[in-house]
Amino acid sequence: MAPPLAAVVRLATVSRALVLALSLLARLLFRPYDTSASLHPPCLSSPSAPSSFNSTAAAISPLAVWDGVHFARSAECGYEYEHSFAFLPLLPASMALLSRTLFAPLVPVLGYRAVLVISGHILNNVAFVAAAAYFYRLSVLILKDSGAAYQASVLFCFNPASVFYSSLYSESLYALFSLGGLFYLFSGANTVAMIMLALSGSARSNGALNAGYFCFQALLQAYDAAIQKKRPILAVQALVTGFLRSTFIFLPFFAFQAYGYLNICLHGNTDELRPWCKAKLPLLYSFIQSHYWGVGFLRYFQVKQLPNFLLASPVLSLAVYSISHYSKMLHQLFLSNNIHKQIIDNVEGRSVETCESTDVATVLKSAFSTGLSNKKQARTDVKKRKSAATSRILKVDKDECPILVLPFILHLTFMTFTAFFVMHVQVSTRFLSASPPIYWTASCILASSKGSNKRWGYFIFVYFIAYILLGSLLFPNFYPFT
Repeated sequence: MAPPLAAVVRLATVSRALVLALSLLARLLFRPYDTSASLHPPCLSSPSAPSSFNSTAAAISPLAVWDGVHFARSAECGYEYEHSFAFLPLLPASMALLSRTLFAPLVPVLGYRAVLVISGHILNNVAFVAAAAYFYRLSVLILKDSGAAYQASVLFCFNPASVFYSSLYSESLYALFSLGGLFYLFSGANTVAMIMLALSGSARSNGALNAGYFCFQALLQAYDAAIQKKRPILAVQALVTGFLRSTFIFLPFFAFQAYGYLNICLHGNTDELRPWCKAKLPLLYSFIQSHYWGVGFLRYFQVKQLPNFLLASPVLSLAVYSISHYSKMLHQLFLSNNIHKQIIDNVEGRSVETCESTDVATVLKSAFSTGLSNKKQARTDVKKRKSAATSRILKVDKDECPILVLPFILHLTFMTFTAFFVMHVQVSTRFLSASPPIYWTASCILASSKGSNKRWGYFIFVYFIAYILLGSLLFPNFYPFT
């Protein structure tokens, strides 16, 4: 393991230990605002089933708070109610699997629900450490600067939404499979990338948006085939392949919607058909968000929600600044003569890191291959690139924006717009917390020696620390945070 990568893993582990310690301390020192998490009604499918609920289990089960209550209930009892389908199945299924296998010996002692809560916390904290490692590797690959990648990774390890990554929330699994999938995508391992990005869509609904990265890859490959190679057939093949790969990313999310339709609309126990079942496109998730949580365009723009807008203002401000910062750099890139070279270099796998040899090796292990040439020729090309890279390291202008930043900025722009105009705005802190450009920009500000950037750097530092402390204090005790 490369030293910077090992340092990121250590920091991620330390950050999880810190957040868990703060959360447990807050739980011991303060009385929860809502104690309903301690209630444990039996599952509808087995209402008379006995429950093993001793004092230890009674102390563990309430650690599932807010959405964690729903995730734990779905893991234990399945999807019993319509609104429970808002919580996608990857986390509950993983918790149930761990509780019935690795942690099964604890069930007779603590009870099944308590073991579910334990398994979920362990799973999410381990997943976050792995996500931090992928964040660093992805940042090295995109930024081509190991120093900037490390600084951004440190910020990710101590991000303002840290408490959610150590709780029964789906943020950790989403970050793991999104960042890991993007790393493998831009490294040329398309099959692994497809699987991981599809899994991100079964953790959180916005994981389906990761299909856009395959579209971007397809456009680069089509440009290379049509402009550089003068082979339009290969360009069409790249676009069709990109479309199919993007479709695959959507499959888990829509499969879960189909599961909900079968359970509620076709096999439901209610006499009257639910309104969304009659729609031309019966999408359960959007109905739940609108009907039960009041999510919709401008529906949250109310005077009484002003405190929530203030709570979300730091991350939204940082997101908007990140979009503006990289948009200006991308605009300069498109006006320059280097855009064509960057596209060809990235497609052909000739872009090499201007950093330590260990990071160069990381990238060279998986070049960004088009997959359009035959395998034998591809292996020959990779060997040639490896031998060339070991003899010299290509110089990359660190002031020039890499073209691979573009899909990240488009993704962040859509997410920011949705968070501000459509969603409950306070959720923005965790909704945007797995977006790399936020940390890339924040690390640039912190590293800058200019006067104005120094002040903004101080603001970022205070913001990150304050939200970690506030989140660790409020969230475990059922007080509203984000």
